Amino acid sequence: MPAATPAKPAFDLKSTAWTLTALRLQTGDAAVLAAALDERFADSPGLFDGDPVAVDLSLLREADEPVDVAGMLPHLRRFGMLPIAVQGGSPSQMTAARAAGLAEAPDAAAPGSRHEATTVREAVREVPVVHEVVREVEVVREVVREVPATAAASTAAVPPMVIDKPLRSGQRIYARGGDLIVLAVVSFGAEVIADGNIHVYAPLRGRAIAGARGDVNARIFSTCLEPQLVSIAGIYRTTETPLPANVLGRAAQVRLDGEKIILEPLGA
Repeated sequence: MPAATPAKPAFDLKSTAWTLTALRLQTGDAAVLAAALDERFADSPGLFDGDPVAVDLSLLREADEPVDVAGMLPHLRRFGMLPIAVQGGSPSQMTAARAAGLAEAPDAAAPGSRHEATTVREAVREVPVVHEVVREVEVVREVVREVPATAAASTAAVPPMVIDKPLRSGQRIYARGGDLIVLAVVSFGAEVIADGNIHVYAPLRGRAIAGARGDVNARIFSTCLEPQLVSIAGIYRTTETPLPANVLGRAAQVRLDGEKIILEPLGA
């Protein structure tokens, strides 16, 4: 009798890397956090839409009062956040967070020090989709490109990702390890992310997150700045704070000065 064909494995295990929004807590009181979330996001309930979030307890690690992680999770979910991990807490805080269903994530490395990955992947994904902010067709399919690890040692060594199709609400683009160049409109509700700089040569009306891995020198450029949110190295600004008239709807750049977001007209 012929030998039986080996059964195909039911699953594979592979390593992967996610870019998560880190929610850095400054209070351990669930009620105080709930009130702060209501005040901050009541006018933008659609800002988060099932986006995965890592709860950062580093500022509360030495706190004397208990941290009610389990009591905070329903409030985060109420605003569309999906808390999946915790980092930076004391041993007892981490134990409590794990008991609440969160995975333990490694503490964030210092900006610019995370080059240990063996490959860098640049991904364009269309997914239902976070964060101080036209709509055409053309679906952007998932595109993954492997880049040798030697090229990952420097953001400048990774070729920029170029997108020439309009991005509609719900689409997300991530240029891992390098810059992102978009030649068409980024609609409200769309999200563009890059570990380096972001260049949008069209209206930017969605969310733009540059320096996603902590590069404080990253910048955002647009020929028509009308963003729902802009963020650099985790510091962000939303439409809750109106843009200055000299940059709204104009060619402008976004950069960091210390821990402050600066918006400047181009050519000024």
